[in-house]
Amino acid sequence: MAEGSTEPRVAQIDVLINGSPVSAEVLGRIQEVAVEDSVELPSMFTFAISSWDAVHLNPSWVDDDRFSVGNVVDIRMGWGDKLSSLIIGEITALEAEFTGSALPLLNVRGYDRRHRLQRGRKTRTFLQKKDSDIAAQIGREAGLTVKATDSSVSLDYVLQAAQTDWEFLRERARLIGYEVIVNDKTMLFRPIGNAQREILKIGFEYDMSEFSARLSTAGQATEVKVQSWSVKEKKAGLGDSKAGDEVSTMGGQSSGAAITQRAFGEAIDVVIDHPVAAQAEADQIAKGRFNELVLELVTGEGVCSGNTDLRAGKVIKIDGVGRRFSGPYYVTSAVHRVTAAGDYITEFAVRRNAS
Repeated sequence: MAEGSTEPRVAQIDVLINGSPVSAEVLGRIQEVAVEDSVELPSMFTFAISSWDAVHLNPSWVDDDRFSVGNVVDIRMGWGDKLSSLIIGEITALEAEFTGSALPLLNVRGYDRRHRLQRGRKTRTFLQKKDSDIAAQIGREAGLTVKATDSSVSLDYVLQAAQTDWEFLRERARLIGYEVIVNDKTMLFRPIGNAQREILKIGFEYDMSEFSARLSTAGQATEVKVQSWSVKEKKAGLGDSKAGDEVSTMGGQSSGAAITQRAFGEAIDVVIDHPVAAQAEADQIAKGRFNELVLELVTGEGVCSGNTDLRAGKVIKIDGVGRRFSGPYYVTSAVHRVTAAGDYITEFAVRRNAS
């Protein structure tokens, strides 16, 4: 729980299928529920349910229509009577386990609607569109409502070459420092959110049981240059980004670029493998690449008591781990797990671009 929480320590879950809560009987048969929330992959849910009637040896759950592929599942977790929805996704797989030493299980697995972007490969071109326009088009094709932050730069020609929509959209997002998130039926195409204010503070004084962090200047750059030839402008293009172009230093005294410069001198990362049509595009790619690199300065993993506020794409503050490693972190993934015994833990991975 978050700092100062007084909620009762009774973990609870609820599962809705196609908008309707499952019965108490179904909830009582669930062995474990896990939600793996991520900014880099479609978020996933899994739950295991005892599939046989122990008295009549009836494998009814295996063929229950509620667990059909394509059904919409809403997983909610929390403490006491305060539950929050952690994922609304679609069932994509069913796995039955039959053993002689235990009751068989039906494992139900699914993903948020980003999984729809992984189906099929396409080759096509986009002309005179911004990346935010392209994202809006692809999202609508997948049946999603799209909220795309204006990426500003209009692109003459963009090729999707034998790629899934997910591969292509992730590639475009990564180039300019954006990310692709889906909440239920809404797709967000937005700048990486490490400049946000922290939503909660955790530490060993409160509810964190494990934390490890690594600060490394390997791969850090003091400057990123994008070199290309503009066919339209008939001249070389040079995009540039360096210390001072961080979207945020996340409360740290020195960014990865500044630490690297001070310790080892200049380290320039040159991007030459991406065609660039105009100066504005080169500058945008340089800034996106630079911020991607510095955000890998500090990486960490931790475990805390279950907390539904701890979500991928949010900023949290980790306290009490020394001056160098305490401070705001961007959450890249969070795994929420509730067992049949009522235990609820959250495992998380974080990044920070300064120290």
